[in-house]
Amino acid sequence: MTFALSSPSAVASVARSAAASTRVRGLAAAIAVYATAVFHRSSLGVAGLDAADRFGISAGALSVFVLLQLGVYAGMQIPTGVLVDRFGPRRLLLVAASTSALAQLWFAVAPSYAGALGARALLGAGDALTFVSVLRFASQHFSARRFTLIVAVTGTIGSLGAVAATIPLDAALHSVGWTPTFAVAALTSVLAAAAVFRFVPDASSGADVVLPRRERSPVDVRASLVRVASNVRAAWSTPGTRAGFWVHFSTMTFTTMFGVLWGVPYLVAQGFSRSQASAMLTLSVAAGAAASVTVGAVFGRYRAARVPFALGIAAITVAGWSALLLGFGGRPPQWLLAVAVAVTAVGGPASGIGFSLARDYNPVHLVGTSSGVVNVGGFSASIMATVAVGQVLDLAGAEDPGAFRLAFAAALVVQAFGAVQAVRWYRRLRSQVLVAQERGEVVPVPATRRRWDHAA
Repeated sequence: MTFALSSPSAVASVARSAAASTRVRGLAAAIAVYATAVFHRSSLGVAGLDAADRFGISAGALSVFVLLQLGVYAGMQIPTGVLVDRFGPRRLLLVAASTSALAQLWFAVAPSYAGALGARALLGAGDALTFVSVLRFASQHFSARRFTLIVAVTGTIGSLGAVAATIPLDAALHSVGWTPTFAVAALTSVLAAAAVFRFVPDASSGADVVLPRRERSPVDVRASLVRVASNVRAAWSTPGTRAGFWVHFSTMTFTTMFGVLWGVPYLVAQGFSRSQASAMLTLSVAAGAAASVTVGAVFGRYRAARVPFALGIAAITVAGWSALLLGFGGRPPQWLLAVAVAVTAVGGPASGIGFSLARDYNPVHLVGTSSGVVNVGGFSASIMATVAVGQVLDLAGAEDPGAFRLAFAAALVVQAFGAVQAVRWYRRLRSQVLVAQERGEVVPVPATRRRWDHAA
């Protein structure tokens, strides 16, 4: 009897197939953590009115939940980028899921407003570790062309978490109550942590290899801090990072403010029932998910059109909502609000373009740091817009039908400011790219000089 030996090419093919399968399973587990994080982040979108009743708080105090949660999230983005560059995505995703589970369990049983605030702050910490870790895993294992698509797919699958935080969460709150609902929510992050432990490779790159532990002297600590500060400065000084920051800022301001807290109260004030308002948030999520697929597929191929598209979405959002707020006596037709909500939701996937810019124009060892810098943009804007709405509602009186017109106008000012800055830094980035091209250098995305570009 004779045995045929496998050819070297066949063995190599099997090895490549196994490696690809490992990468895909790892990415799926990482995205599962992100989906649960989006669910937790969005849960106050329909639970905000219940939280106000449970803790006996005003609109301004309700917005503090988002201030703390997203404030911690934004403040941790740069440290997260540094940590993921140093320790790798696997360990950070495990910590992220575990922290989110603990935070939601705390929120479920918190007896007071102060305790609930602490829980939301801890939730922001867990959330902060998630998305940049997914991006770092993707940048290590997938090509630049696939990276844009992966960001879009991540957003699409993450939106399933946002869907769960609309009608299903609202139904659970009304059927089983506050504590059981948020306790089960905590369990979803436990399951996501188990998926990461099982499927994300333990040593997917040098960053994930466990280094020998040794005592660190004060000199070592100072040197490490200097290196971190240097990496942050290097990332921030890159026009691609700065353009990505403002693209992220200018596209997700209004859609995040609307989805995480003020959408349901606004729609109820416009005459919608609670169930109709929750359905509108589901429409927003569905529109964002559909747009994510399109954005990833189209702009992964036509990367030169990414930023103009994002700027167009920012402009349409500001102009469209300005028209709605100024016209119709402050109460637009419900069908027109549905269109506005769906179009505004495209800002979520458009914001992912900011991460593509950071990836394209930074060296690999700064991808995590630069992604963290970009992520600060949109969430800082969302915090400003959300808190501004709450403060205006407190001053104008939340019962006043015109109060939301003033409050949402304040949010639009934040987004308009970001759009102006995005245009400014996009022009600077193009100028840098054009000069590099004229020197004969290879650039990530070739550009054609336009009349509105900076002079050479």
